[in-house]
Amino acid sequence: MRHVGDLTISENPTGIKWFQSIRVRLLAIALLPMLVLLPLFGTGVIVNWSQRFDNLLIAKVNGELTIAHQFLAGLKERSGEKLQSFANSVAFANATPETLPSLLEDQRQRYGFDFLYYIKNDGNIITATSHNAPKDPDRWPVIISAHGGQVRTEIDIFSQEDLADYSDVLAARARIPLVPTKAALATNRTEENRGMIVHSAAPVEAGGVLVSGLLLNQNLEFIDTINDLVYPTASLTEGSRGTTTLFLEDVRISTNVRLFENTRALGTRVSVVVRAAVLEEGVTWLDRAFVVNDWYISAYEPLLDSFGGRVGMLYVGFLDSPFRAAKTRSLVLIAGVFLLLIGLSVPLFLSIARGIFKPLEQMVSTISKVEAGDLSARSKVPAAQNEIAVVSNQLDTLLEQVQERNRQLSDWASELNARVEERTKELKEAGRRLEATSKQLIVSEKLASIGEITASIAHEINNPIAVIQGNIEVIRQELGETVDPLETEFNLVEAQIHSIHVLVSKLLQFARPEEYAGVVDYTDPNDVIRDTLPLVQHLLAKGHIDLVLELKSDCTIAMNHTELQQVLINLIVNAIHAIQNEGRLQVRTKNHNYDGVDGVSITVSDTGSGVPEEVIAQVFDPFFTTKAHEGTGLGLSISQKLVIRSGGQIQVESTVGSGTTFTIFFPSIDVE
Repeated sequence: MRHVGDLTISENPTGIKWFQSIRVRLLAIALLPMLVLLPLFGTGVIVNWSQRFDNLLIAKVNGELTIAHQFLAGLKERSGEKLQSFANSVAFANATPETLPSLLEDQRQRYGFDFLYYIKNDGNIITATSHNAPKDPDRWPVIISAHGGQVRTEIDIFSQEDLADYSDVLAARARIPLVPTKAALATNRTEENRGMIVHSAAPVEAGGVLVSGLLLNQNLEFIDTINDLVYPTASLTEGSRGTTTLFLEDVRISTNVRLFENTRALGTRVSVVVRAAVLEEGVTWLDRAFVVNDWYISAYEPLLDSFGGRVGMLYVGFLDSPFRAAKTRSLVLIAGVFLLLIGLSVPLFLSIARGIFKPLEQMVSTISKVEAGDLSARSKVPAAQNEIAVVSNQLDTLLEQVQERNRQLSDWASELNARVEERTKELKEAGRRLEATSKQLIVSEKLASIGEITASIAHEINNPIAVIQGNIEVIRQELGETVDPLETEFNLVEAQIHSIHVLVSKLLQFARPEEYAGVVDYTDPNDVIRDTLPLVQHLLAKGHIDLVLELKSDCTIAMNHTELQQVLINLIVNAIHAIQNEGRLQVRTKNHNYDGVDGVSITVSDTGSGVPEEVIAQVFDPFFTTKAHEGTGLGLSISQKLVIRSGGQIQVESTVGSGTTFTIFFPSIDVE
């Protein structure tokens, strides 16, 4: 089940998935422009506008860097022009060695130089009165160029010793303590004591070179002039501020960036990322960058000295957060307009679509109910002059016809089921009777065959036995007293003849039990068990068999003593054979109620090998035996007949590997 606005879209009852439904496709056609295309278009517009906004900020800061670069280049150019003008002036040409130091000092102050000196052709140096002569000035490329007749101005880095050669004041101005800065490269230095100098040299017509220098360390007037030029009033959005910085390598030596309200960030350092890009790779950085304690839209360009090495950076930038906030507000406004447009349009489209889809959904729901078994379901779409209403009414008419046909079929099916059930019942009963009759016929045929065989055997065996027994009596009479030495042999022969007679009697008793039913006696099963055990003692003694007796019954049963003894001997002997060498034989009696009848249960249990489940059902069948070449298969069958004839029941339970238990139940007899 799917929900789109106020519409519920379920799977088609014919098996068509929701996304394959014509309803979904029509709804998609209606809503796709508003829910998909318009958001995609809006997203594209926002992304494009955002990129253009960011590019505009980068372009802005790049233009500001160009202005700062041009100002620094102009400063260098003006410094060279001033120096050249002074070198070509009448005052310089007319100056004497005595008046030249004072003239140099006046011009130094006039042009704002921090030092100014004249190198004569003979190598002597005349300096302005405010500073001393430097050592080995000819090592600088700008001075070498001036000796060659070319005016040249470059940025050079002077060491603390170089600055001290001019004056201690100049060296002190260059010192800037380093401030630990977030994201900067780790360093062990505690101060920056080198000076960044705008170094100029110009040739003199009379011979020699004029040299000037302007220290940029802590030159706040210079950096504020650049900042005012780059960021005039109202050039930035409200809340932002423009910043300009001059770096000696990665240390801010002149800046209007603030650490605190009135404290400039002199001695702070640039981030590792910017340092690697600008100073190490020599590229111009145009991107966001972390400046001291906040993010700025930043532009950095490397500064080269007269030797061609990268010795510092010129930076301009403005605070990023106000522009980001303005951008966010604009994005939120654009997104809000899009959402408002969607929010107003979608309900309108859904309202129009509902008039088409609602009848279709009623029809789909009706079909689903009919498939679930509710044949009384109907669409009940109001009649109208449109195709959907016509189809709905036709569907309801067809469902009426289907319901009537189904009712008729149901009546016919109920009648047919009743007839089939009646015939099935009759067939089951006939089958049961046939099965019982078949079993009885099989047993009767077996017993009849056994009876005929047994009667024939008894007739054929009893006649020779009678002749033998009669002749033995004749022999005894003829021999008279001389028979005494042979008495043992005659007794043995008579005993064997008696055994044959007993065997024949058992066969006849099994085949025709009704003819050999003994006299009913009242017997105590405990006494019979005690009388039986001595008869099987010789078998128990052959192996390590523990005999356990639990004789707890106190009832009398209606069974001949001999017949019960025969049954017990059969069960005990079978148990001894199952145990084989070592095990336990348990014989128990107890008072027991079976199916509401009080009586005695006799249990014979062994811990032998047990009997498989498929064999259990056959153990009472005549001539069935598991003792190949050792048994006749009549013992348990005769025992079952004796027990049943006395009104009892015999059952067997066995588990392979655990043993077998035979349980006999006899109703108790009141002998009083």
